[in-house]
Amino acid sequence: MCASHSGTDEHVRVLSEIQAKTGIAETDLMCGTHPPYDKDTATELIRRGEEPTANRHNCSGKHTGMLAFAIMKGEPLQSYLEETHPVQVRILQTLSEMSGAAKNEIRLGVDGCSAPNFALSLYHSAWAWARLADPSGLPPARAEACNTITSAMTSHPEMVGGPRHFDTDLMRLAEGRIVIKAGAEGYEGIGILPSNGKKGLGVAIKIADGDGYGRARAAVSLEVLRQLGVLSEGQITSLAEYGPKRDVLNWRKLVVGEMRPVFDLN
Repeated sequence: MCASHSGTDEHVRVLSEIQAKTGIAETDLMCGTHPPYDKDTATELIRRGEEPTANRHNCSGKHTGMLAFAIMKGEPLQSYLEETHPVQVRILQTLSEMSGAAKNEIRLGVDGCSAPNFALSLYHSAWAWARLADPSGLPPARAEACNTITSAMTSHPEMVGGPRHFDTDLMRLAEGRIVIKAGAEGYEGIGILPSNGKKGLGVAIKIADGDGYGRARAAVSLEVLRQLGVLSEGQITSLAEYGPKRDVLNWRKLVVGEMRPVFDLN
């Protein structure tokens, strides 16, 4: 439910089990369909002549969560994506409380998966990630919910992304100290859990051009974590395929340049 998952068979199996437990049919999901992000899975579906269904969609986990919440509250399923639906009203209220942004400051749009999409400043977005990572100042019920979320994400990072996915590989490497989740158009949110007497931190990153080729988001995230001292040099090296420095290759695989971050955190 915290995923932009890759649509693998394992992701579909887990989703199907959640839906069976909560009384949801895959046909209840209104996220649409697209080929799995995982290239091996997409190729295998083509080989089998199998069309992708809603559970292959990267947002099908959160849609399942919204529907399960509606069922728990005895609310209608058919309108679960409308801005006025009680589930969406609660989501907006929760985001406002977590981010510190007033509800009327949060702009609403429509996501690629047809769910309401929330626009807020990077400052407020980072606050939300900080509170998720370190909910010690929140009411007990909210703090418990945050701890459940971060525990689930760090214990099962393969459910948040998937094979060869930066978010999954970073959380697996960080061993419970980081939660991270990418969004569309070059967005990345990071929560650094408290440790060794230090409070938790929230980081929100937006690559201005949308990072269509995936060259910048992971590299910038790694450089931020390096400068904050959250990851060791050895851990950074083990994620070298993502950055922070990467060779630029031409079509003959010759090194013709280098991409690297050039910022210093204040």
